Amino acid sequence: MGASPSSPPTTMRLAIHSLYSYPVKSCAGIRHDRVRVSGSGLEHDRQWVIVDAQGIFMTQRQHPRMVLIQPDPQANGLWLRAPGQSDCFVPITGTELSPVPVTIFSADTLGADQGDEAARWLSGFLGIACRLLRVHPQAHRLASMRHVTHWIQTHPDWPQSFLPVDRHAFAFADGFPFLVANQHSLEQLNGQLQEDGHTPVDMIRFRPNIVLQGLEPYDEDHLAGFRTGDLGFAFVKPCARCPIPNVDPLTGRTAPEPGRTLARHRQFEQGVLFGVNAIAALPDGEQWLSVGDTIEPEFDF
Repeated sequence: MGASPSSPPTTMRLAIHSLYSYPVKSCAGIRHDRVRVSGSGLEHDRQWVIVDAQGIFMTQRQHPRMVLIQPDPQANGLWLRAPGQSDCFVPITGTELSPVPVTIFSADTLGADQGDEAARWLSGFLGIACRLLRVHPQAHRLASMRHVTHWIQTHPDWPQSFLPVDRHAFAFADGFPFLVANQHSLEQLNGQLQEDGHTPVDMIRFRPNIVLQGLEPYDEDHLAGFRTGDLGFAFVKPCARCPIPNVDPLTGRTAPEPGRTLARHRQFEQGVLFGVNAIAALPDGEQWLSVGDTIEPEFDF
């Protein structure tokens, strides 16, 4: 059940600190001052995915150079840019074609192949045969019903409704339409890194969509969610981290940090945790999020 928020840090008001989308899964992110939002996530987030010759989705886990690919979504397609490569424009195609099956971890969904030119460009940069898919109009991938249903059942007093659950369909993110992080948690981690002589890291390494400010470090562990205006976000599952935060987004190189330090301080039964997976309850009509929007956290004590 929700309870009254505890006292936040006095140096920073409770608000949205930053917003990010990642149009091509595991490629570079885009920072937004204001962005359209739906139950499927932030606009353009993980709408494209790169798959190898066997049709298996590719990520920085095995291909860290993916972070150097800069996507720039447009109304009629997608620009791809990368060091040493000429720019590649990928028009939106394939919506009328047969869908291509794609499995993201244990979840099956559908993509639309974006053509040979994009495939050649990506294959040349990554050094492996691959193709680009965009989420197919017939795709209907849902967030984990087990986690969503459990959250709904244990928070009957939440003001906004997260039903029907099929409104939480999304594209190629790992498991949920939103990942929310806490700026003060990153600042604490960076302090721990500096104490050990390591360089601080930027939040984008953790690939959140929404970053909150004004909370104590790791207050997100104790939140049922938060509200901003008429929008509600339910924190349905902690995020167990893979090695992707160890990839430097400026160079595409990997190193032991910050993962090693994070593991020392944030090891739990579910894994090494940083950030929370979320779903959204939104009113009908076009909705937007902006940096600086005031938030109301709901603690789950």
